[in-house]
Amino acid sequence: MVGVLGGLVGLGGAEFRLPLLLALGYAALAAVIVNKVASLVVVLAAIPARLTAVPLGDVAGEWTAVLNLLVGSLVGAWLGASWATRMATATLYRVLAVLLVVIAAVFAAERFSPLPALELSQPVQIVAGVVAGFGIGVVAALMGVAGGELLIPAFVLLFATDTKLAGSLSLLVSLPTMLVAFFRYSRDQAFVVLSAHRQFVVALAVGSVVGSVVGGFLVGIVPETVIVPLLVALLLFSSVKVWRHT
Repeated sequence: MVGVLGGLVGLGGAEFRLPLLLALGYAALAAVIVNKVASLVVVLAAIPARLTAVPLGDVAGEWTAVLNLLVGSLVGAWLGASWATRMATATLYRVLAVLLVVIAAVFAAERFSPLPALELSQPVQIVAGVVAGFGIGVVAALMGVAGGELLIPAFVLLFATDTKLAGSLSLLVSLPTMLVAFFRYSRDQAFVVLSAHRQFVVALAVGSVVGSVVGGFLVGIVPETVIVPLLVALLLFSSVKVWRHT
């Protein structure tokens, strides 16, 4: 079901999966790690389809923008994962709750009004790209998400990229960023949740991929005017529940 929700709006669904994992009884850090694995599998499955949907030349033509965001996101992912492993569990719940609100706000803004490209000089654009990438890397690591819901607006705003192309470019930033965070989490004792719950994690990842495909086929059947407000409300409701989580 999480995959279907994500597929309907062109995302991996990790932002909806995280509150579900917490509701199932996973502690905050364990939930983030499991969410990261499922997100990584979904991104790996999505890359071939996205790259065939957009001409390779168009993707290659934006390599400087990808590199610009990637420089910041790799550092942000490492530090974000490091901070998550050191936070008190109660603090991590609060941080996750706030980030769910941020994701909801960005998600709504991106779909309810077109994003204007910012006219920045090249030096300012480079600095802004690194800073934006760093912030996205931190958020992606802390929540265990791919970060596409933040990367796509970043490409559009900072580099005037077409939204469809930005979706493909976001995967090229997401994958190495997620691998860095994944490697950092592998050094923490909480990483044993993957071996302890191997069957569940595999089932969750497979279900997420299948759901994303099904959700993609349903695009156009369920109007965005209906699904977007419902998903925003779901994220906000999840934020409240996570904030109160003990």
